[in-house]
Amino acid sequence: MPHFFIDSKNINKNTAVINDNENYRHIAKSLRARIGEKLLLIDETQIQYETIIKKIDSKEITCEIQKFYPSKRDLDFDLYLAQSPLRSDAQLTIMEKATELGIRGVYPVITDNCAVTEKVALKKRDKWQRVMYEASKQCERAKIPTCFPPADLDSILGENFDKILVLAERSADISLKEYLNHNQITKGEKVLVVIGSEGGFSKKEFEYFKSKKLPLITLGDLILKAETAVIVTLGSIVYEYKG
Repeated sequence: MPHFFIDSKNINKNTAVINDNENYRHIAKSLRARIGEKLLLIDETQIQYETIIKKIDSKEITCEIQKFYPSKRDLDFDLYLAQSPLRSDAQLTIMEKATELGIRGVYPVITDNCAVTEKVALKKRDKWQRVMYEASKQCERAKIPTCFPPADLDSILGENFDKILVLAERSADISLKEYLNHNQITKGEKVLVVIGSEGGFSKKEFEYFKSKKLPLITLGDLILKAETAVIVTLGSIVYEYKG
């Protein structure tokens, strides 16, 4: 069932009106939806509505609400990613998959071996945010993750996180599974995963992590590409979470 965001002010009793240009064009023009077809809507209060199209005119679509309920497509802890952005379409994959895996936000972190400059990352930010928006629609997420402005490690790690996990394959102290077994994530915690570029972190950055007493974590003996490491790490955290 197609899924679209709607403002709660457009909900009135058992009726939902879609009148913003983007959704209207997508539904009426691109999908060529017809009266009687079903649409799944979700508003900013995380209420999901199962609807049927009752009317389509030149500027708006009127739907009858058949059922509504709180959305469950969310984690009950705050998972963030600080990741050194890639130059290719692999970065778009990271934004899409991180959204599917429940991320609250992505910090493009400019590291010593980063594939792009801060200026380039800033230019790409809107595109990355758009990918996260579209991915949220596809996987029925109520909250759209945020793509933050690019920043350095010190700025990002200076924020208030309950747990910070640094993925460092060649210099790790503990596996991700071992770490999570001894440091279980609890409901409401704010967790940051830090992943470097294809070239990994520099010696200076490793010294910085050690000075901050941050755990250096491995995913095992396999060497993974950066985008694969993101997917495996976030997926493992979600899987191991006990709730």
